[in-house]
Amino acid sequence: MESGAEIEFVDLNKGLSAAALDVLIGLRDHLPFLNTRNALYREMGMKANPPSREDALRLMSENPNLIKRPLTVQGDTIVLGFAQEELAKLCEAQGV
Repeated sequence: MESGAEIEFVDLNKGLSAAALDVLIGLRDHLPFLNTRNALYREMGMKANPPSREDALRLMSENPNLIKRPLTVQGDTIVLGFAQEELAKLCEAQGV
């Protein structure tokens, strides 16, 4: 890219292991990483009865569409979904 920013696209449809998701999420709350529009999320009533971190990691690894997208990572910063203001800040910080 002309700006010098490097972008790596990861196809979340191929899934991530529970261990990889655990590293990605780090010390953050796992619940925002769940796609609330996913059918499994609704079927399991996760809004009223949120899964434990361990269960959420397992479910997201087994059902990649349960991971909220897009997932933008820059260093320690993660932006979930189409949060335009947060994405703009991330781009500004990178000079993009």
